[in-house]
Amino acid sequence: MGFPTFRIPAQAGIQGGEAPTSAPVALDPRLRGDTGGAFPQPSRHPGLDPGSRYLLTAEEEAGLRIKSGVTMGVARALTLATAAFALSGCVVAVGNQSPAAPVAPATVAGVPAGMQYLYGSGEAAAASRQAYSALVRYVQQYQRDRTTLRRMPLSAVLAPDATLAMPKQLACTGKAAVVFDVDETVLLNTGYEYSDARGGLSYDAARWERWERSDGRATRAVPGAVEGLAALRAAGVTVVFNTNRNAATAQYTENVLNRAGLGPAKHGETLFLKGDAPGGSGKDARRALIAAKYCVVALVGDQLGDFSDLFNAGLKPAERRAAADSPAIAPLWGNGWFVLPNPVYGTALAGDYDDVFPNDLRWSDPGARKE
Repeated sequence: MGFPTFRIPAQAGIQGGEAPTSAPVALDPRLRGDTGGAFPQPSRHPGLDPGSRYLLTAEEEAGLRIKSGVTMGVARALTLATAAFALSGCVVAVGNQSPAAPVAPATVAGVPAGMQYLYGSGEAAAASRQAYSALVRYVQQYQRDRTTLRRMPLSAVLAPDATLAMPKQLACTGKAAVVFDVDETVLLNTGYEYSDARGGLSYDAARWERWERSDGRATRAVPGAVEGLAALRAAGVTVVFNTNRNAATAQYTENVLNRAGLGPAKHGETLFLKGDAPGGSGKDARRALIAAKYCVVALVGDQLGDFSDLFNAGLKPAERRAAADSPAIAPLWGNGWFVLPNPVYGTALAGDYDDVFPNDLRWSDPGARKE
């Protein structure tokens, strides 16, 4: 069965029938923060999928990385009050005009809170398994409907002329497939993040490439991924990976996926990498290549860019959240689009006090001692 398509009225940042746009803004190289009110330029960690308007040069991207809302290199210099919001996966822009947050530790035993959650908590394991169980049930039902109704449902991939207000989907042709992001979607980069956390390091492109070329011993599959992918393959569904790892290291990525029990993965067939199509770290061009070969039953990722580059096209954090929860997009979650948790890095970690805490959702403790 196809996904429902709705037209929504014009609203802040989402014009009815039109994709919101915004000019790119300059970025303070020390932070991935909101410097001009527009949606911040995302980190170029390979797990992310920013739109092409946010592409940076290798020189610009060196040293830029979000770690629970701030770069590791400056995290120690921030106040504990600011760092406290990393516990909830939120970024607090330096220099915002709202009152200071209560003092609370950003880490326990020196481990960044987002990493504690994603790589160490039972809650993250449960959330991941829940997502994979829902995915398998959905795809199995999709396959049954496709057989019994004798018609081809719509693809999970949006059409080239789609907007967030009108997320038109491609027609579905060919063999069924599910498309997965790799990093923090099927594969946890625990070893790389350990290196970052232990050394207080910021993202470095050369170091990441060395990680891509490693043997994968310090990675592990996301809980539920091995079983989920096996169940899909058993149902006759092709598993395809679409990742921002580099095409130059394709053989290493194939080996790491196979080692983790997630393969087979074959570059150009079931593995698509940055450099395989125009658009840099944007994934829409690669998704189009995949959709031309397969009926894409579902998309799975940890960033909104794993579903459409439209989410990274200049939206402010509040507008982006509204788009993801709009009547047009909301029905897709769990219904062709499946998202995994990632509070460690990414386009989700954005927003100042006013973005995260609207005026009508603030509380002051009447029992607090007045200074």
